[in-house]
Amino acid sequence: MRALLIAAALFVAAPAVAQAPASSAVLVDAAKAPAARTIIDGAAWRCEGGSCTATGGANQPAPRACRRVVARFGDVSAFTYKGVALSAEEVAACNA
Repeated sequence: MRALLIAAALFVAAPAVAQAPASSAVLVDAAKAPAARTIIDGAAWRCEGGSCTATGGANQPAPRACRRVVARFGDVSAFTYKGVALSAEEVAACNA
């Protein structure tokens, strides 16, 4: 019975552990969005129009990840990396 309770507790907790924080970017110029999945520092980016999302990725500061995405996709108007959203000032610095 005790093993069953432990298994049930692990089953309930698993989705919370398995979900990684989201990474996303909003491109200023949707025409620059890649048509295919693009890997940048281990993150798999997919874009629909000017809205891009990613899974995975290296452990790095969000501003660095932003600069790497801007180098490949062009300027962004918003950026979040692994749940860390950049401020308007940080996005402007990223695009510079």
